Amino acid sequence: MDLKNLTIKKFHQGLVDRKFSALEITKAVFDLIKSRDKEIGAYLRTSEDAALAKANIVDAELNSSGKIGVLGAVPLAIKDNILINGEITTSASKILENYKASYDATVIKKLKKSDAIFLGKTNMDEFAMGSSTENSAFQKTRNPRDLERVPGGSSGGSAAAVAANMCVAALGSDTGGSIRQPANFCGVVGLKPTYGAVSRYGLMAMASSLDQIGPITKTVEDAAILFKEISGKDEFDSTSVNPSTGRYSDELLNPDFEKIKKLKIGLPKEYFIKGLDKETQKAVQETINILKSQGFEFKEISLPHTKYALSSYYIIMPAEVSANLARFDGIRYSQISNLKSQILNLSDIYLKQRGLGFGDEVKRRIILGTFVLSHGYYDAYYSKAQKVRRLIKNDFDKAFQDIDVILTPVSPSPAFKIGEKTSDPLQMYLEDIFTIPVNLAGLPAISIPTRTNGLPVGFQLIGKPFREADILGIGQWYEKI
Repeated sequence: MDLKNLTIKKFHQGLVDRKFSALEITKAVFDLIKSRDKEIGAYLRTSEDAALAKANIVDAELNSSGKIGVLGAVPLAIKDNILINGEITTSASKILENYKASYDATVIKKLKKSDAIFLGKTNMDEFAMGSSTENSAFQKTRNPRDLERVPGGSSGGSAAAVAANMCVAALGSDTGGSIRQPANFCGVVGLKPTYGAVSRYGLMAMASSLDQIGPITKTVEDAAILFKEISGKDEFDSTSVNPSTGRYSDELLNPDFEKIKKLKIGLPKEYFIKGLDKETQKAVQETINILKSQGFEFKEISLPHTKYALSSYYIIMPAEVSANLARFDGIRYSQISNLKSQILNLSDIYLKQRGLGFGDEVKRRIILGTFVLSHGYYDAYYSKAQKVRRLIKNDFDKAFQDIDVILTPVSPSPAFKIGEKTSDPLQMYLEDIFTIPVNLAGLPAISIPTRTNGLPVGFQLIGKPFREADILGIGQWYEKI
């Protein structure tokens, strides 16, 4: 069964038209996973028995009622830092190797109500700390477009699964670009919603003021469908937004292209700089030319504090990491069983469990975060970084007075080779230079593949707060022309 071009919309229509059953498609996806994931490594664990049982239930309901929701029986992959009740959830870390979730994340609850099917948990950088999915404690994931290259990170497993057709769509999380950058590298669509648009309840926190769950899909239309389903207010997440504001209306799924065409697009001069890969620059410029030919108006803008974004992010994020990861102390959650004979006292538990349970990158960020929050350094580093964050947000607010959407590259270059940057953390951090400002400002942004013939290259659309409809609308326009 051909899974290559199977989108959420096509899958739904195929089920309704009885061209196939949910069970047939689910079996076909697992057959592909068994044959192809050995070389890609997108999944950490699969849930075949549960998925096939769910497919049977949905088929029976469809046969009896003749009705099914748009996400009914859609095979989804879930990043391994999103909790599914009863399923092992490790965040790709040894310290949680045996942890079994005791409740569902809010996004999972919503998808279960929609009768979606969960294929399994995808690989990631440990606790979402990385840009290549090389920091997983269990395995490396390869880019389906070129197996010698990384799929990006930290949601590399989810992006690779979508790109390799080993699911119809997936969920990832984005703290500094972890949905958009792997989507860019793998040639798929990745949406980072506005901070607060999607509940974070049941997402293993990395940096609580930056994290957001979002969809990774084959088309912009699919991203809109999945986003609409998971968005909205949640009583368990005080930062989530009440959907009664009307921000998530039918315009997400049925954009008014006459209105979309009138949106003015800004091009920040700070994002089109020396050092940008020539092929990336060419592909993004060709996209701009296509949109100009369709009548979209462009204007050069300035986001002057962009140059400080990376520095401030790598103070704020580790500070929050050091606080959030303190709970993984070797006493709560799972324990590393082969250490029990070596533990003599409480100090041993902390030192040995955390010492062996966390990888190098996680330790690096915990140490850095603890340092910037320590007495005498809080004002010198953390407090200043938060002030810079406000200046970055102000830059966007000022720009959005004259334009509606911002277009930029997603990453300075296409996917790099496995092992190419693991020895130089700074080079790895620079991969997120174009995506990090969006998280600091809490804005929505999407990575959409350009029409390049070589390695995948995406372009990024950044919207006003809670105006996902604008960037999704332009994206759907671009896909149709």
